Amino acid sequence: MKPTCKHFVSVCLLIPLLFGCGGKQKSVTLPKEVLMDKIKGGWAGQTFGCTFGGPTEFRYNGRIIEDSVEIQWPEHYHLWWFQNSSSLYDDIYMDLTFVDMFDKYGLDVPVDTIAQAFAHASYKLWHANQAARSNILKGMSVPACGHWKNNPHADDIDFQIEADFAGLMAPGMPNSAAEVCDRIGHIMCYGDGWYGGVYVAAMYSLAFVSDDIEQVVTEALKVIPPQSDYYKCINEVIGWCKSNPDWKTTWQLVQEKWTDEISCPKGTKNPYTIDAKVNSAYVVMGLMYGAKDMEKTLQISTRCGADSDCNPATAAGILGTMLGYSNIGKKWIDDLREVENMNFDHTEISLNKAYELSMDQALEMVVRGGGKVSDTDVTIALQTPEAVHYEKSFDGMELIAKDTYPNHSLRKPVSYEFEGTGFVCSGRVRPGKECPKNYVAQIEIDIDGQKEIVNMPADFITRQVDIYWNYDLPLAEHTVNIRWINPIETADVTMDAILTYTTQL
Repeated sequence: MKPTCKHFVSVCLLIPLLFGCGGKQKSVTLPKEVLMDKIKGGWAGQTFGCTFGGPTEFRYNGRIIEDSVEIQWPEHYHLWWFQNSSSLYDDIYMDLTFVDMFDKYGLDVPVDTIAQAFAHASYKLWHANQAARSNILKGMSVPACGHWKNNPHADDIDFQIEADFAGLMAPGMPNSAAEVCDRIGHIMCYGDGWYGGVYVAAMYSLAFVSDDIEQVVTEALKVIPPQSDYYKCINEVIGWCKSNPDWKTTWQLVQEKWTDEISCPKGTKNPYTIDAKVNSAYVVMGLMYGAKDMEKTLQISTRCGADSDCNPATAAGILGTMLGYSNIGKKWIDDLREVENMNFDHTEISLNKAYELSMDQALEMVVRGGGKVSDTDVTIALQTPEAVHYEKSFDGMELIAKDTYPNHSLRKPVSYEFEGTGFVCSGRVRPGKECPKNYVAQIEIDIDGQKEIVNMPADFITRQVDIYWNYDLPLAEHTVNIRWINPIETADVTMDAILTYTTQL
């Protein structure tokens, strides 16, 4: 039997039960085909959201995509991307790494086992994900590999864009979704970077049992500690969305107050915005101003710029979960059906397989959460959102300066002096065509006479994202000398920037 809007009447009635239950746990019973329809809607929305925003990803930094710029949707669009540039779906095949591990080893699989699969996967990674991979390959465990003292990108968007699976496996159970996020999200993020994924998963979870966007984004925020910057940002954004009829006004308010990040070496003092809370703000704007219209939701979350494929993917996934696959609309679903049996890159999982795996995991999570599963129905023990523990990345750190050195070759050593407690040097190995794949550049870092050798693989998959960082220096004047000690002709090591910090008194 094909799900229809009739099946969603009982879900609409859940709103007062879920949000006005006075702390008492309530339950709801859904037909299995409705639950599956919503899971399919979540995966589908994430996929066509990626496709919709793919051509503009990080091409509009610190600016909106004006209405005069047409965002195209030609026929067979998904098929084109799958056949020609399937790496677009990196946030989805990242999701599927975790889904696959739960399928193979069960929901209680040790997190370090998942981290090893993540670290040794064949796909390329960036920012917090790649920094975590590098840490794991060097022997670091979870959660140290995602902690900000070991990962300068801990507040970046990475976990936010791959947390969809945690909400899809925990229908109506945002606290259970947060528990999954606590394990997985600390592989690559911490603090606000972790909260981005926790919040996204909570919105997915609540979208199963509410058809009210404002209530979903508001109630989901209760899983985030109110003292965090992430909570403060999103709470303000929700208020701005309610008071400003034009989304561009809200975008400007976000730009003026929340985009001055100090952590990500690339994003600091740069219009390039990969900060989790800012991109979460764009997701919320897409959902609230989109008002349950898929086209509007995609347009707004994309036109906010920055990570403009991942943000519409998240927003469309949440809305797709709320609407259900059968209610999304032909424009999006007909094109998607051409690729539903095609495996995503680096996986043996297609969309059709992802639907089944998430359904199986959701049913198991429902039972673990105190619900029941029969041959035809699923009874979910609804959860009132509760705040996760508080943590803050770069706590007490204040940026002194960011000095840029565009493509400065370390064939010429660098000497730098500063007074403070933190130092970050960003840069990369640039292998030429003849560079041995197993070449590892050795960079000597000398701080006040204390020397350390940093190994930087030339291989993109195993590379280290930044040359060096240390947030635990004593408050004093420091002299740093940086030298490439094993140069070769077929590669270069270039430095991009030096960031210095002090500890707030």
